[in-house]
Amino acid sequence: MDLNSRLFDSIRIKPSCDEPKSAEPACDTPGCTHPGLYRAPKGRKAEGQYWRFCIDHVRAYNAAYNYFDGMNDAAVQAYQKDAIIGHRPTWAMGANGAAAGTKRKTEPPRDWAYVDPLGILRAEGVGETARRAKAEPQRPRLSGAVRRALDALGLDETADPAAVKAQYKVLVKRFHPDANGGDRSFEERLRDIIRAHDTLRAAGLC
Repeated sequence: MDLNSRLFDSIRIKPSCDEPKSAEPACDTPGCTHPGLYRAPKGRKAEGQYWRFCIDHVRAYNAAYNYFDGMNDAAVQAYQKDAIIGHRPTWAMGANGAAAGTKRKTEPPRDWAYVDPLGILRAEGVGETARRAKAEPQRPRLSGAVRRALDALGLDETADPAAVKAQYKVLVKRFHPDANGGDRSFEERLRDIIRAHDTLRAAGLC
């Protein structure tokens, strides 16, 4: 869809009076009455929590956002060093810090004569009366662009192609200028939705 086409402006669809308009969350900026259509992270020690801002306030927030605000240089360097290994604990070769100081768990009974300290044979079901049920195949990990596109459509990583298509149609119908009496204040949101749909379609998710 070419948003700059002259034909785009000539389309007029009269909204149904019986169709209720879903209420959008308000902008979290005090005194702002615009809908909060954009999420912004609350910052360090509040991971997974977000503010809701309108387009103007989210731009101002992002311009001044600093994840490391309040941390000294040593703390920032330590964070960057831990980020190399994904902030996971490590141990010296041949040592297991998680098992240090704990007694070895009693191994389950086995009916073969081989020593299997690492449990490799047991994991494959060798010598066991009943084979272990195979774990369900894990879904492939999604890239950051795909996760952001799903978030722009208000979906999570479990969404299937049918859900993506249905949500896309609902959002385009909701934010199209013709569905808002010609109001163009939602055009930026509509462009984000279309770009997100294009990303998901290129990734084969719709």
